[in-house]
Amino acid sequence: MRKAGPLVSLLAAAVLAAGVACPAAADPASGDPATDCFSEDNARRISGCTALLEGGKELPAAERSLAHALRALAYSLQGRFDEALRDYDVAIELRPDFDVALNNRAWAHFKIGRHGDGMADVQRALKIAPWSAHAFDTRAHIHQVEGRIQQALSDYLLAMRFGGEKMVKLYQCGLEAAGLYKGEIDGLESEPLRTALVQCVRDGACDPLPPDEECRRPTS
Repeated sequence: MRKAGPLVSLLAAAVLAAGVACPAAADPASGDPATDCFSEDNARRISGCTALLEGGKELPAAERSLAHALRALAYSLQGRFDEALRDYDVAIELRPDFDVALNNRAWAHFKIGRHGDGMADVQRALKIAPWSAHAFDTRAHIHQVEGRIQQALSDYLLAMRFGGEKMVKLYQCGLEAAGLYKGEIDGLESEPLRTALVQCVRDGACDPLPPDEECRRPTS
């Protein structure tokens, strides 16, 4: 399952990058497809985006791309990676420079063991957005599982540099959960955090990111 960070990345950065206005806050039970497509509830997001895409109204390419990418993210968070990849393919075909969708497709490939495909996508994402903390994090994960320790560590450090306090807090929380970090969840880089990160990177099974359901309060 994708971790907490890229949900924020896609719901915020993708909207801004695509030039699409996010719907105003509405009643959670409104059933409005546009609102539901941006919901943090995966089932609502899938149904809302599907309604937009299949509703008979011709959407501009940028909006169709975004709807497919948002639905793909919901599928990915549910572990339905084949369905997610199909939607990401369409989103990227409609908008080849959609760096957030490229990064999230890279993560879906990574989760099902297609590391080569994931690396190709994340490299494309970083060419478009060389400041993307989430793309550096994705590439770091791929380097880590393939045993490229120094490259993984370098990318995790770049993810913190570009992601700032929120990304640092995510790593602090994840590494604390792994029993490797004992410091404060304060969003500040430190030597104990870097030491914990090195220990994690050397273990192919360790993930410095926490699960989606963890760390919401300390990282908010």
